Amino acid sequence: MPDSPSASPAPAAPFQLHPGASGSPVLLHVPHSAREIPAGVRSGIVLDDAALGRELDHITDAHTAEIAARAAASAGQAPWRFVNGLSRLVVDPERFPDEREEMLASGMGAVYTRTTHGEELRPAGFDGRPLVERYFEPYARAMTDAVAGRLAATGRAVVVDVHSYPTRALPYELHGGGPRPPVCLGTDPFHTPAWLLEAAREAFAGFGGTGIDSPFAGTYVPLRHYGRDPEVTALMVEIRRDVYMAEPGGPAGPGLGALADALAELVDRVSARTP
Repeated sequence: MPDSPSASPAPAAPFQLHPGASGSPVLLHVPHSAREIPAGVRSGIVLDDAALGRELDHITDAHTAEIAARAAASAGQAPWRFVNGLSRLVVDPERFPDEREEMLASGMGAVYTRTTHGEELRPAGFDGRPLVERYFEPYARAMTDAVAGRLAATGRAVVVDVHSYPTRALPYELHGGGPRPPVCLGTDPFHTPAWLLEAAREAFAGFGGTGIDSPFAGTYVPLRHYGRDPEVTALMVEIRRDVYMAEPGGPAGPGLGALADALAELVDRVSARTP
């Protein structure tokens, strides 16, 4: 069974950059793997502990941090890893913090006010700005710095988002009616070159098929570089949860190791490519 959602003190570092090889351009980004909610944030959530536990089961990309860690350990040239230590119910670092975010329509912008099933998560009129300032903005700055570090060291940066998604669409999904392949590859027209997409297709070919931008599209690039720097490339890897775990929120199965190996293969393909 997953850990209980009881409130806990905020960790000293709510996110962590794990160094890889100095010459690696790859940054594995794991934003949604944690269940941790600081006590001061928990008090603003209206769900009782049982309901919050169920919501965490649905919304957390369980075990993705372990997939990334295993991949980093077995890759020929270890990638860097940026891992969020807090639940996305604190803030979602991959959302736009303003009206550009389409998930505001579901009450799931940078600070969620509704659950995956459309129920109240935070009270009407909740002011999320303090959470954005306390958690979202430092995270964004640190990710920007991490990408800048890879650019300075290698002349390029490759951000690979590591996510998972449920086998069956949840009510909050705005585009849940499309295909749900074992591995969905999210792309950006500027930052996802054809070679990167093809490398991912080849690396994840053994899981029953890959798809593109369905049910989730796009990828994460710090705003400083977004649409500006072609040296920053990016891809989102969304793994359907039945491939590697019991849903919702259950233990990992044997698929986890195979996925970590595939992610390591992708890292190796990217690292070996000559700019």
